[in-house]
Amino acid sequence: MVLNDVEFLISFLEERHVPIITKKRHTYLTYHGLEEHYTYILKNGVIKNSIILQDGREFNLSYITQPDVISLLRDEVSKYTDQPFNVRVESDEAKFYQIDRVTFWNYVNATPELQNYVKNYYRKKLSENIYRLQKMMMNGKHGGLCSFLYSLIELFGKKQRDGILIDFIVTNEDIAGFCGISSRSSVNRMLNQLKKDGVLKTVDHKFLIQDVSYLLDNIAN
Repeated sequence: MVLNDVEFLISFLEERHVPIITKKRHTYLTYHGLEEHYTYILKNGVIKNSIILQDGREFNLSYITQPDVISLLRDEVSKYTDQPFNVRVESDEAKFYQIDRVTFWNYVNATPELQNYVKNYYRKKLSENIYRLQKMMMNGKHGGLCSFLYSLIELFGKKQRDGILIDFIVTNEDIAGFCGISSRSSVNRMLNQLKKDGVLKTVDHKFLIQDVSYLLDNIAN
C-alpha cells in the first residue's frame, strides 16, 4: 500500500517511538514569539493558530483538525527558534508528537519522503494564506463572515435534514478574530441578521447552516 505524505509522516514517527504529549481544552501548546526547541505534530484533536497584532489583539489564522506539523516556518539548524503562532487546543483534548526540532530536520534531510512532505507543506500553507488574505480584502466584513462560515462546513459540517450542522462550538470572539471584526457585539449583530434572513440558526450553541447558496453568493470569486 502506498502511503500519502501525512500517513508516511505519522508512520515514521510511530516507528521511532517519538513521545506524545496531551493538552487539555483552551490550554496553549506554544506562544507567539517565545523560543521553542521542539517541533510538534498534531496526532488528533482540534487546535487554533493565531498571532498577536501590534495593538495587542489576537488575529486567528486557522483551525487544524487533522494530523499535521504545527510549524515548519523557521530555519532548520538553530536549536531554539521563535514560535510564529499561538497554538491553542479547541477540542476537549489534543495529542501531539513532540520531537527535538534539530533531530526532526536531520530526519527530513535524510529521508526523501519527508522532504516531499515539507515541500508540499510550504506550498499548501502559502496557498492557504494567500487565499485567506484575498477573501478578507475582497469581501468586506459581511462577505468575510460568510467566507468563514462556509469554511467551517468543510472542517466540521454534518448533513442534517434541514441543513448542515457545524458540529463544533465557535464563539463570537473567535469569529471576530478570524474575520478581522472589531468586537463580539458586531459579530452578534451580523449573525442575527443572517438568522433573520434564514441563512442559519443556532442549535445547542452550534450553527446549523440552512442556506449554503447564500454564503457562496456573498463570497467574491
